[in-house]
Amino acid sequence: MADRNEKAKSTTKTTTTLPSLYLAEGSESSDISDAQLRDFLSKFLDSLGERDEILILPPDFSRFHSQAGKITKFICEHYKFIPTKEEDNVGTKDGNSQIETNAETTTGVGVPNIEILPALGTHAPMTVDEIRKMFGEELAQKSAECFFVHDWRNDVVTIGEVPNELVLKATYNAVDRTWPVQLNKMVWAKRLANNNNKPRRPLVLSIGQVVPHEVMGMSNFNKNLFVGTGGVEAINLSHFIGAVHGMERMMGRKDNPLRDILNHASQHFLQNELDLWYILTVVSPLKEGESSSSNNDDNLCLRGLYIGRDVECYSQACDLSLKVNFTVLDKPISRCVVYLDPHEFHSTWLGNKAIYRTRMAMADQGRLIILAPGVKRFGEDDQVDKLIRKYGYKGTPITMQQMKDHVELQDNLSAVAHLIHGSSEGRFHITYCPGHLTRDEIISVGFDYDDLDQVSQRYNVATLQDGWNTDEKGEFYFISKPALGLWAVESRFQEDTV
Repeated sequence: MADRNEKAKSTTKTTTTLPSLYLAEGSESSDISDAQLRDFLSKFLDSLGERDEILILPPDFSRFHSQAGKITKFICEHYKFIPTKEEDNVGTKDGNSQIETNAETTTGVGVPNIEILPALGTHAPMTVDEIRKMFGEELAQKSAECFFVHDWRNDVVTIGEVPNELVLKATYNAVDRTWPVQLNKMVWAKRLANNNNKPRRPLVLSIGQVVPHEVMGMSNFNKNLFVGTGGVEAINLSHFIGAVHGMERMMGRKDNPLRDILNHASQHFLQNELDLWYILTVVSPLKEGESSSSNNDDNLCLRGLYIGRDVECYSQACDLSLKVNFTVLDKPISRCVVYLDPHEFHSTWLGNKAIYRTRMAMADQGRLIILAPGVKRFGEDDQVDKLIRKYGYKGTPITMQQMKDHVELQDNLSAVAHLIHGSSEGRFHITYCPGHLTRDEIISVGFDYDDLDQVSQRYNVATLQDGWNTDEKGEFYFISKPALGLWAVESRFQEDTV
């Protein structure tokens, strides 16, 4: 259970004199190379001065395309925590052949103690193989000493509470309670008040991608801390708030009542407690005829890089993300095929992004077909997996009634929110084609089922292009990377904004 005896008390200021928005680099046509990225990071880290302790909070493998693995690696190289390498295909899913160089950083820093805490939230811990693919061989070899696992059920401390007035506003007066501000204890241990007797203050770097998100409207920023390293109570309630407010009213909006709750928590309990900096990326697929100057796979490029301490950094990243990650269609999709990369998506908890990100584009009574070769379970967490199997994706009215009737759902509001989010509310049909779940398992939770091998023959993802395609049955829309975008018809997006 969360420790409620460590409320934020200190108002100690950081000694950093840099502007709160250090860097805002990017545009719709930008393509930030690895050399530029390394240079931006090196100059930023040099400007912070020497450090003895650094805590890095990157996302997990489900955000592989964020470039956070590469950024974490460059940071560790800058501080000589690992040897500097020239990438061949570092940060690709096929491995990372590397050649060691004699490149030196410009800093005079001795080797600091670096701890890496992936912001798992409710997700399963990263495997060593995932660490290797995302962060590189050098960090994988040191994973036992520098990587730590966030346990959202046991490893947190409650540092404050957001007033119930903000929760009431976000839920149309449906939920009248405060929101607990929770963090992993490792993060809170870095607060300045705990380290005043040290010659150099601990540095906390939160890294991640800004992209449309089903719960928060837009991902990352303080979500990486309060949800990514948060606890059961905070995560459950934040997911439920998002579900009650309405996912289609959230997605693609940087300003929304749930984000107001997290921003209040940052301003009152976090901002002056840690020497905390956000390193935010905006990533998008290459346009037709475009080539990337980075060593990225999967035809992606880094469009934007934003470094700062407060909401302005996030706000500017959101503005660019909506330009490159949001696709407005001129007509609804009657048949949509979404591919879930087996390296990234092992559960419907993650794989249902195929539903979230397309729902505002789907035609009434349309068909969403999800090719899910890596999906082998429903929940990332064993307890949530059991709840999904028991209650299924049955739509908001049934799920809300189930919650009223069953204490186990009342105690797991993030599962309730997930069940609501994963339903089409009967408006369109969802067919799952999993690699490792049976027909009976899929049908039991409320989805339609089809055989992955047979459907993959009809829709060959190696030859399909993202966007509109045609076969003997007519037009269909294909999406290869649902986590990188949001799709909507303009009328539905505007309708759900009201």
